[in-house]
Formats: sequence, structure tokens, C-alpha cells
Amino acid sequence: MNPQTSQQASRPIETEADVRSAIVQLTEVMDGLKTLVEQETALVRAGELRRATGLEPRKSELAGRYFKAAERVKANARFLARAAGADVGALGQRQGELQAVLKTNLIVLATAHSVSEGIVRRLSGELARKSAPQVYGASGRASAPNPRLARPLALSRTL
Repeated sequence: MNPQTSQQASRPIETEADVRSAIVQLTEVMDGLKTLVEQETALVRAGELRRATGLEPRKSELAGRYFKAAERVKANARFLARAAGADVGALGQRQGELQAVLKTNLIVLATAHSVSEGIVRRLSGELARKSAPQVYGASGRASAPNPRLARPLALSRTL
């Protein structure tokens, strides 16, 4: 964000030109964030996690800009409603669309997290089972490995 945009985002909305500028700024940020989140969702669904994590810096930057622009609009909501009621209604509709995209994104990310956690748990259990001695207990059945004696599973967190 350049210094002029940062200064503009923090000053109050007092004129019709400020209203138009604030609405355009928030709309552009919401549209950019929505597009980026949809792209991330598609990449995660396709299993392209490395490419999806590459979107993180841009996503963080857009989220920060969105927060600042939304706070500015909220702080001046009364004036905005009087000066541009129809445009504020359109912003609300766009906000709803962004929320729906974010909800879908969170569901996809939670599913990917759950699946990967399940894979790691199964892998860890399988390694523990294979490394444990195969002995029979007093009942004549194979005994389960002692979880306290299992060796730790080391992973690289780099995708």
C-alpha cells in the first residue's frame, strides 16, 4: 500500500468524493480478495498445496487492506448511508458474497487439514505396529504395541 492510500484510508469521509472513493476502494479490495480466495480454494481442492501456499503473502496483504477499508466505512456509516444509500446496499451484497466464498474456503481448508492429519496418524500407527515386537499375550492373542514405547515420527513442515 502506498503512503497516499494509507493516509486516505485513515482520514474521515466528509464529502461526496470521499464517499465514492471509499466505496470504490472497498469494492476493489473485496473483489481482489474474493478472487484470490476462490483461486486458493480451487488449488487446495486439486491437491496443489504448494501453489496454494504461494498465495499467502498476497492474501495477507489484501486482508489487511480489507480490514482498514471496512473499518473506515464502518466509522463513517451514517454519512455513507445518507450520501450513497444504494451504493452501501450494493457493498452489503458484495460483503455477503465474500463471506460465502470465505466460508467455502474454510470448509475446504478444514477438510484438507483433517485428511492430512488422518494420513499422518495412520502412518504413525503403522510404523509403531511394525517396529513393535510380534509377541503373544497371556490370552494367546498378539499384544498391541505400548504407545509409550513408540518412536516419534519426524516430519518436514515444508510442503
